[in-house]
Amino acid sequence: MDYFLDEDQLMIKDLARQLTEEKVMPVRSELDEKEEFPWEIMHAMAQSDFFGIYIPEEYGGLGKGSFELILAIEELSKGCLGVSTTFAANALGTYPLLLFGSAEQKKKYLPDIASGKNLVAFALTEAGAGSDAAGVQTTAKLEGSEYVLNGTKQWITNGGEAEIYTVIAMTDKNKGARGASAFVVEKGTPGFSFGKKEDKLGIRASSTTELIFENCRIPKENIIGRQGMGFIVAMKTLDSSRTGVGAQGVGVAQGAFDASAAYAKDRHQFGRSVISIQAVQHMLADMATQIEAARALVYAVAKFIDAGAREVSKESAMAKLFATDVAMKVTVDAVQVMGGAGYMKEYPVEKMMRDAKILQIYEGTNQIQRNVIGQALIKETAKKRK
Repeated sequence: MDYFLDEDQLMIKDLARQLTEEKVMPVRSELDEKEEFPWEIMHAMAQSDFFGIYIPEEYGGLGKGSFELILAIEELSKGCLGVSTTFAANALGTYPLLLFGSAEQKKKYLPDIASGKNLVAFALTEAGAGSDAAGVQTTAKLEGSEYVLNGTKQWITNGGEAEIYTVIAMTDKNKGARGASAFVVEKGTPGFSFGKKEDKLGIRASSTTELIFENCRIPKENIIGRQGMGFIVAMKTLDSSRTGVGAQGVGVAQGAFDASAAYAKDRHQFGRSVISIQAVQHMLADMATQIEAARALVYAVAKFIDAGAREVSKESAMAKLFATDVAMKVTVDAVQVMGGAGYMKEYPVEKMMRDAKILQIYEGTNQIQRNVIGQALIKETAKKRK
């Protein structure tokens, strides 16, 4: 689909592809085995201005949008989903500031984010608050000129490595979801520490860590938006970021397809290449078609967001749901096409299959995405009847 990209978009995509081939693919297996955070790759990305793609020029960014961001995410995901998760989660953590931050907050934080100096993390999930975002138990109590945070966040991507955290906490538990607020918390703030680092099935290069707040005091100016807006901040952030997860699905599926198709071409059985066997051709044909359909949907929704659409919950949920289901199916099929070789760590597809599973879970499980889509359809149907 490169034919409709403009010069800047082609440059971003080509540069991301080059970086993936030169910096990511040679070390992806080692990063996975050692659970090593990809700092060297992040520094290389910073030097190429990747962290500023979606940040306005006035704050040192390139002033592009969701579409340009997902082009980079897709290319990185062809190489390693752990690396692309680190990069994409940085955008996830930045969106609350972009969408709802004050002029002072943007001026303070966005330049160092755009330059890649500071990584960001988004802290919503807790032991009892995952898909049920309204179940957050972490509290933020206003005491004079400071908010005092107490609680624990779980499974936070970039946790421990990021310098800036956008955190959802309850300022009034009696109001339910309307009692949540969003805050900026900096690494090193007294009372803010890190707990368990998770040992994961996939995306092992990505850091997934517990955040602990014990009487953590932050200036009241660190609230994002207004008190009580936390749930809106979280939902609008996820609406904007889910195309990135969709792009990850497209990327890892394409990477797995490319590896399995190349293997099937070179592998010979019954006196001919495996790719010439019709049963294998049909599998590859289905895989390729599903990938292109997912790419078209993800691209369209990103363009929809960049066009300024006010309500994108349904569309972003569709993009995330479809593309990540495709990623899981294609990576499983890629292992099957390669047979015994696909199951071996010598080849990349077993890692891609392990990595792909998280895409159906984080940033809202795919079951929750179906709920979001279903509720939107109910509202649309009601409007049509009036």
